[in-house]
Amino acid sequence: MDVKEKQQKISQLRAQIAACIRCPLHKTRTNTVPGEGDVSAQIMFIGEAPGRNEDLQGKPFVGRAGDVFDKLLNSIGITRDQIYLCNILKCRPPENRNPLSSEISSCVGSLDLQIKIVSPKVICTMGNFATTYIFDKFQIPPAKISSVAGKIIAVETLFGSIKIVPLFHPAVATYDVNKTNLLIDQFQVLKPFCPEGHRVCSENIA
Repeated sequence: MDVKEKQQKISQLRAQIAACIRCPLHKTRTNTVPGEGDVSAQIMFIGEAPGRNEDLQGKPFVGRAGDVFDKLLNSIGITRDQIYLCNILKCRPPENRNPLSSEISSCVGSLDLQIKIVSPKVICTMGNFATTYIFDKFQIPPAKISSVAGKIIAVETLFGSIKIVPLFHPAVATYDVNKTNLLIDQFQVLKPFCPEGHRVCSENIA
């Protein structure tokens, strides 16, 4: 699939997400937050769900957690333009509560399509919900995020090998600033894959 076709399919998916009424969250959202970034990115980051600022702007990770996320990307020398960023849920749960299993099952079809279209070589799951879903999707034995964060797990798929990298959610550093260094340390496992951009990414992951 070439870049133009990927862009077209992502655009169609964004329109479908904007019109989605598969779960009750559509009744309380301001905007859907479908995700954004390079449709041919080698690295995809998956978070949990939009928060208040994301709901208002329709963009992922634009609040305090977004500031932390940008700092983490900067620590390994890449920017948002070089990744694809999205969430398990595309609508904000009221009061930022945890996603319900029924909401996840209603929404992950869109995430599955994003993974298929972008076809990343590395999928970074940020937090428990993203990690649990991706582990199940790729038949990785379940594990607590605290025991697997920062580890690289290689899986074989019909489309080749993919690296799964579980990470703590950037929001943890908004509650405890002392966790920032821990998150930065975790992110360093990605540096060998993408120290200077997509060209180096492709060479190192292949």
